[in-house]
Amino acid sequence: MAEYSAFSLLRHALTGHKDWRRAWRDPEPKKSYDVIIVGAGGHGMASAFYLAKNHGIRNIAVLEKGYLGGGNTGRNTTIVRSNYMLEENAHFYEKSLQLWEQLSDELNFNVMFSQRAVTNLAHSDSQMDAFARRGNTMRLNGIDAELLDRKQVQREMPYLDFSDNARFPIYGGLKQPRGGTARHDAVAWGLARGADRLGVDIIQNCEVTGFKREGNRITAVETSRGDIGCGKIGFAVAGSTGHLASKLGMKLPIESHVLQAFVSEPLKPLIDTVVTFGAGHFYVSQSDKGGLVFGGDIDMYNSYAQRGNTPMIEHVVSAGLAMIPSLSRLRILRHWGGVMDMSMDGSPIIGKSPIDNLYLNCGWCYGGFKATPGSGWVFAHTIANDAPHELNAGLNLERFERGYMVDERGAGPYPNRH
Repeated sequence: MAEYSAFSLLRHALTGHKDWRRAWRDPEPKKSYDVIIVGAGGHGMASAFYLAKNHGIRNIAVLEKGYLGGGNTGRNTTIVRSNYMLEENAHFYEKSLQLWEQLSDELNFNVMFSQRAVTNLAHSDSQMDAFARRGNTMRLNGIDAELLDRKQVQREMPYLDFSDNARFPIYGGLKQPRGGTARHDAVAWGLARGADRLGVDIIQNCEVTGFKREGNRITAVETSRGDIGCGKIGFAVAGSTGHLASKLGMKLPIESHVLQAFVSEPLKPLIDTVVTFGAGHFYVSQSDKGGLVFGGDIDMYNSYAQRGNTPMIEHVVSAGLAMIPSLSRLRILRHWGGVMDMSMDGSPIIGKSPIDNLYLNCGWCYGGFKATPGSGWVFAHTIANDAPHELNAGLNLERFERGYMVDERGAGPYPNRH
């Protein structure tokens, strides 16, 4: 049965939003919760949603120092893909893509997931060989992949530079047809509404300032809205993970860096896919509003600032023009920065911490948004069972102590450049 009839929608539309029901509640914090998730971005909200839906845990609070989705969830380029090669990443990201494919139905909320394909361009024979290896590995793992030659790429993307004097000639590309984009704020809103209806308390403007401990357990979270007791606690705060961990005397193998993203003025349909520049690091798609959404490398210094700088703007724009010369006539409408928590091997950390009831979801590098449902799904399992799911068993914190790196750069099919 539809939640609102056509008549009720019309009636609400004529009241200036008066008496509209909130999409999710704005509760006061309880004295304690069975589980507290710190961070109301995509990963935090997905973790809470799946804890309630899959594991029947309803006494959950999600604490957010600002507003829901105001961190990296609202500051990314919305790309979704699972074109990974190493065993630990391939199956995890493929599970996440499968969850994306059903997420709108699961939440009864349109997250605007568009499977418009993701194509990584190759610019040399050796890169084509590397893409062939990756594509074959993907297909052996049951993940869709197509190796395109130059003519196929030109037929699908004629706006690229195929001239004889191109600085980076295009040899072909690796395409994942099931990849694409989703609407980042719709993802946050849909997960919030879904979690709220399962009883999860979403507490905004509630900054975590410290922790109370007894032995090797956290008993309460100190916040700007008072102390809140907890049975278990999960961190899903992206670039702020190191800052929170330092309050517990923990030093994690991650660094915080700014990653800028950009959107151009709107234009008529030009790019109907996601395409990345294999000779550098540039990626672009076109939004439903017509703007080109694009980005590149992280700013190569540690920072917690959600703002960019002009050298990286120049670097990103130069890479874009090398790939699509016609972009030179476009104006940049706006740009923004998100704080990435960069792990030392380019792969995430999802699992238990040295503290008995603390669980970590961090180290996402460039890969955070596309992992949103998969991250929440396995993190919820880990918290509920005090043990990882097989999909995140290899993405544990202990691998850095053992020297067992999952050395696959979060940007996808490119060499590591840490």
